[in-house]
Amino acid sequence: MPSLFKRSLLPKLRSFPLTADAVTILSGAAEYRRCLLEKIAQATRRIYIVALYLQQDEAGQEVLDALHAAKLARPELDVVVVVDWLRAQRGLIGAGKQPGNSAWYQEMTRTHASEVPVYGVPVQTRELFGVLHLKGFVIDDCVIYSGASLNNVYLHKFDKYRYDRYHLLQNSALADSMQHLIQHGLIASKAVHRLDLPNLPTTRSLRNDIGDLRSRLKHATYDTTAGGVAKGGLSVSPLLGVGKNNPLSRVICELIASAQHQLTICTPYFNLPLQVTREINRALARGVKIDIIVGDKTANDFYIPPSEPFKVIAALPYLYEISLRRFAKRHQQNIDSGQLNLHLWRDGDNTYHLKGMWIDERYTLLTGNNLNPRAFRLDLENALLIDDPKNELQAPRRKELAEIFENTQRVARYLDLETLPEYPGAVAKFLKRVSRVRIERLLYRML
Repeated sequence: MPSLFKRSLLPKLRSFPLTADAVTILSGAAEYRRCLLEKIAQATRRIYIVALYLQQDEAGQEVLDALHAAKLARPELDVVVVVDWLRAQRGLIGAGKQPGNSAWYQEMTRTHASEVPVYGVPVQTRELFGVLHLKGFVIDDCVIYSGASLNNVYLHKFDKYRYDRYHLLQNSALADSMQHLIQHGLIASKAVHRLDLPNLPTTRSLRNDIGDLRSRLKHATYDTTAGGVAKGGLSVSPLLGVGKNNPLSRVICELIASAQHQLTICTPYFNLPLQVTREINRALARGVKIDIIVGDKTANDFYIPPSEPFKVIAALPYLYEISLRRFAKRHQQNIDSGQLNLHLWRDGDNTYHLKGMWIDERYTLLTGNNLNPRAFRLDLENALLIDDPKNELQAPRRKELAEIFENTQRVARYLDLETLPEYPGAVAKFLKRVSRVRIERLLYRML
């Protein structure tokens, strides 16, 4: 490990032993939806669903109906849903004034004989400054981990899908640890309230409680006392992080710093934090081959075709492309030599939401962390780090990567990426205005 990490976390991480047959990687969103519904129907002890949001649409209704059916069939079943407090109380961006998903949760509770509590976690007093971005469902002793939230596109209910990663880990100690954090680290807080019941408190009235919750979360960790620090075989470490210089962000940087041969990174929104860029530059300097897979701007979930009316949110994919172009320009020599490979993912009008890293065919990071300044400073994030020193997961790991690369195209030159004059008129006009008033840097810190 490089000496710059004087208090290195990586060797000290406690982990739970895994077996290769306890890890399953699903191939797509439709398979993920089928698997999730099957697991809910088969649950015997507990179901803990944690997501940024559970959307009121056909796929969301299917999931919530399945949870109510499971609870009705087995009243002793411990069923809990946790979503972001603020996200649940607003409508979709750009869709005008809407009641939000909380009104739907309340209607479902009112009209069902079974009870499925939906808790809202306020990570900040304003959504702009931080949201609940934890991932991972606990169903009995299985952890289902994906960056996906719960709606039609994430679950490929109809024609369109939002591509993500989908892992199942059968491990009782890991499942217990993740449930413990949800129960005692989140739900037990005075800031957390049920969204499926009427007469919700205002966010303003919770300001002090939200501050206390965020302060405690900055020091919170997953309970890994049932694990150990031995690194001789396949294992998994749960990681948590919120705020500046948090443990998850530090481990991400240490993983990049540990790479000696190969590093693969996925992010849907190319806006790397400075500390990640520095570690990538150091890795290139020591000869590491690096692949970075991002979504084409048209595969960004904020993309709006030029034929539709302009909304400010439509400028985001172009900002990410500008960031990618600058990065490619600085590293054109590494791109020319084949040491650095930038890949754009695109599959029709579907969207791309992959996150995570693969390091030297040993480490695999499963995370919802977007590897951007927002994830490193504002949102509450988590991850599962799989350590595979004996290459026991080599075949499924390579299969997953092959499927991801299937719809990608390599960027051979930074000049191949579009610039401001080539953008739609309304987008170009907005970005020029942003640049002129010098708030571009602030925007990148919030994105």
